[in-house]
Amino acid sequence: MDTIKQYCALCWFSASPLDLPRSSAFFRTNLIVSLVLFFFIQFNMTDEIESISEVILETLLNLGFIALALWLNKNMHAYIQVGSAIMFCENVVAALLIPVMFWVTVAEDWLSYSVLLSGMFWNWLMVGVVFKHALNITLLAGLVMSLFYLLFSFGGGFALNSFLTG
Repeated sequence: MDTIKQYCALCWFSASPLDLPRSSAFFRTNLIVSLVLFFFIQFNMTDEIESISEVILETLLNLGFIALALWLNKNMHAYIQVGSAIMFCENVVAALLIPVMFWVTVAEDWLSYSVLLSGMFWNWLMVGVVFKHALNITLLAGLVMSLFYLLFSFGGGFALNSFLTG
């Protein structure tokens, strides 16, 4: 529970992932929670086989992008902390946005879309700050890395899945 409290500081931009505890058990837990949350979201949008393959591809691309960025920066020793930090931030946002996604599909009004976009923007900012600290770059560069990360992992997962199942 203490580890969760420490990682919660990431949600308010008041912690560096390099200062957080390195725990492979916490990394695995975040990975499992991430898979469960994204399977739940995908199962409500597409069929089961397509959902399973897309979530697995997105997760592999997520972890691969983080590894590549850290490897190019010669900072691989921080993989567990940075991977945990990014997955934790995404898990928090995904858990909060699941009811909003149902609200969007039912209400289809500007407020529901605004809340959804705000959550997505918050996720982008959190991942950008994590990259800023992990790669020792400026905030603008961290936000650009975050944009590439999100496009590569989620957009790439969708594109690869469409190519493989299409």
